[in-house]
Amino acid sequence: MDAMQNMLTRRSVRQYKPDPIPRDVLEKIVEAGTWAATGMNKQAPIIIAVTNKEMRDRLSRMNAAVMGSSNDPFYGAPVVLIVLADKATAGTYLYDGSLVMGNLMLAAHAQGIASCWIHRAKQEFESEEGKAILRDLGIEGDYEGIGHCILGYAAGPEPAPKPRKENYVYWIE
Repeated sequence: MDAMQNMLTRRSVRQYKPDPIPRDVLEKIVEAGTWAATGMNKQAPIIIAVTNKEMRDRLSRMNAAVMGSSNDPFYGAPVVLIVLADKATAGTYLYDGSLVMGNLMLAAHAQGIASCWIHRAKQEFESEEGKAILRDLGIEGDYEGIGHCILGYAAGPEPAPKPRKENYVYWIE
């Protein structure tokens, strides 16, 4: 699929099959995330790839608690890619991490994998439980959660595109 077609056809999916994603496919998606543009190429973001069901479910509970819910905010997706960025490394850390998220979602779509950006990673990893997860992984630094890129096979058809709003683009010629 050409890059433009990939960008125009990717949709956020909110219903997933429990089927695992092959490791080689996940590695391609994660690699695409590592090639996102970053301010001055400082590469402030990191990606935590979660395929372990117990950890995935723990993160789901943490995320749901932030929004005051008991529902699975990951919509049953079996894989969660957590993007965090070191605030001390680059003033552009938030933008850098957002670009990583975009690359992950586009790469997933190119591989036939559905995705969705789930928020509240900031709050999760500011909590003591979130900080403990990072410590257990040996991750040191002043990391802020940017987002969760949930991945899986869609359990139904992808949503139809919504029309683009009026006045999305202003030209100065």
